[in-house]
Amino acid sequence: MGIALLISETTRLPLSILIVVINLPFLIIGYSQIGKQFALKSIIAIIGLAFVVHFIPFPLITSDKLLIAVFGGFFLGAGIGMAIRGGAVIDGTEVLAIHLSKKTGLTIGDIVLILNIIIFSFGAYILSIEIALYAMLTYLAAAKTINFIIEGVEEYTGITIVSGNSDEIRLMITEKLGRGVTIYTGRGGYGKYGDNLRQIDIIYTVITRLEIARLKTEINKIDSGAFIVMNSIKDVKSGMIKKRSLEK
Repeated sequence: MGIALLISETTRLPLSILIVVINLPFLIIGYSQIGKQFALKSIIAIIGLAFVVHFIPFPLITSDKLLIAVFGGFFLGAGIGMAIRGGAVIDGTEVLAIHLSKKTGLTIGDIVLILNIIIFSFGAYILSIEIALYAMLTYLAAAKTINFIIEGVEEYTGITIVSGNSDEIRLMITEKLGRGVTIYTGRGGYGKYGDNLRQIDIIYTVITRLEIARLKTEINKIDSGAFIVMNSIKDVKSGMIKKRSLEK
């Protein structure tokens, strides 16, 4: 999209046509690297985007460049994030972002941001440094929104549960929630030196953020005094966990 905008600005060629033509090579890469269904959905999405850009006029809401950059980036990132969660892209750089995110520790939003910073760094010579900086700000807002929609909504959370009713809680997690658990053998730490500390089973499980409320409700039914510790997890592999949309 960034390349299409720069070429359209310098050559006056229709942006809608450039969107399809420039993204086509990336869709071919997506077909070979990700899959046929992904490429087909992406072609439909990009043609739909080009159609909207060409035929639908959008009124000017504000002339404030800062507001345009921040809120434009937000809505851009929301569109990209929802497209990716649906198994498609609306920009060729996102194909590279998905591919590279699996091979590096960077998120899709981070890679989209880096690629567009490179593109608009060259764009500074074509347009102006000020416009290029606003464009980078737009993609900074977009990158944060992309990461939230793709990973933040169903962010993995590690749950540690200490309870005297650990066996009932274990059965609830495995049978009702359908998630795997790991049992640690521990001892209560509340006591003086030399006291016989009570042994207890400690449960550890990984769920998505959307499942936290249900888990806490079910635990409360079994043991309202259970000690629960939660911590965010960037990613997991294997095990009985709920797969996020992008991982299916």
